Amino acid sequence: MSGIGRNSGSGETREGEANDEERAGGGRGDEVWVLGATGRVGRGVCARLVAQGMTVVPVGRDRERLIAAGTEAGLPSGAKVVVADGAERIAREITRQRPRVVVNTIGGYAATGPLIARACMPGGHYVDQANDLLAVEGLLGLHDEAVRAGSTLVTGAGFGVLATEAVVAKLCEGRPAPHRVRVDSVASSAMEAGVLGVALADSIADVLTAGGRRYEGGRLVRSRLGARPRRLVFPDGESAAAGEVASGELLAAHAASGAPSVTAASALAPTSAPVRALLPLLGRLLSVPALRRLAVDRLGRVTVKAAPRPRRHSWGHAVVEWADGTRREGWLRADEAMDFTSGVTATVTALLADGAGRPGAWTPAGALGADIATKAGGAFLLD
Repeated sequence: MSGIGRNSGSGETREGEANDEERAGGGRGDEVWVLGATGRVGRGVCARLVAQGMTVVPVGRDRERLIAAGTEAGLPSGAKVVVADGAERIAREITRQRPRVVVNTIGGYAATGPLIARACMPGGHYVDQANDLLAVEGLLGLHDEAVRAGSTLVTGAGFGVLATEAVVAKLCEGRPAPHRVRVDSVASSAMEAGVLGVALADSIADVLTAGGRRYEGGRLVRSRLGARPRRLVFPDGESAAAGEVASGELLAAHAASGAPSVTAASALAPTSAPVRALLPLLGRLLSVPALRRLAVDRLGRVTVKAAPRPRRHSWGHAVVEWADGTRREGWLRADEAMDFTSGVTATVTALLADGAGRPGAWTPAGALGADIATKAGGAFLLD
């Protein structure tokens, strides 16, 4: 990549290292910072970017774990790490040291995304894997600000968002806006042994409190979480059920198609009638801040066992219908969903570091086109 150099091995960052030009908002370096580099996606992104010869800087709260993650990724001994606890301190270090691209894998994107993305501006770029509706909507709301700053912000750079967005974009190429779109996201992920973690627990709470959403008449309206369930049969013969959710995939499918009627479904949504009947009550309980904090803390401490992925492939699916009766259907096939997410994030990051993308806030296909999905390892199956 022309804009990226080898890791300099500069050691742990210290206060006062930024030069006068950097403090004044001048030229950017060639560093790519990976926040949450010790997590599964963070480790995968680091390894992919290091393999491309990029100057990767792991960022997190535990120096020893960061060094171990950097070594696992292939960074040389003594390579730079940034030790910072919490999104606000990380944002201050980004403003001071001015990396070229910042990859956010720490979760809590509705809060951390805008804070960290703004620290990248002007001129720096930002990537995350958000998929809950509020987080994606919040990041996309920075579009005009990012255009003025000459920065590219990409949210939803993972299986969630891209796997369905890319199929919709492909099916709608060269055609007028359709009348109706439905997308289905069916991730197949292996489970690592360990605690569930606060980031994932917080995301689960977000889904339960948000309930369902859909577009009707071009307007975002409420629906029940898990509504309109249906069983999908995949091109490889396997199957799974999916129900409606309020997700970033809904926003992305609407933007990619321009359709007035859009629904988004996920295999992660509960689809059995008894469970769906209880969800509104659970959502109301979790909307109480004290109860939510307690639930997220307890859930984040739950220990899970290692488990293989439940299906051979992960699938993004879309059905697009036009007012004249034309109907098109398509799939994106990916392998293990978390590995695909690491691949998407690394591919987007490398392109932004090399000068691709347009200023503004985007989802992945909006910023770089639907074929970013195949560059990250997916395969389209379109009618």
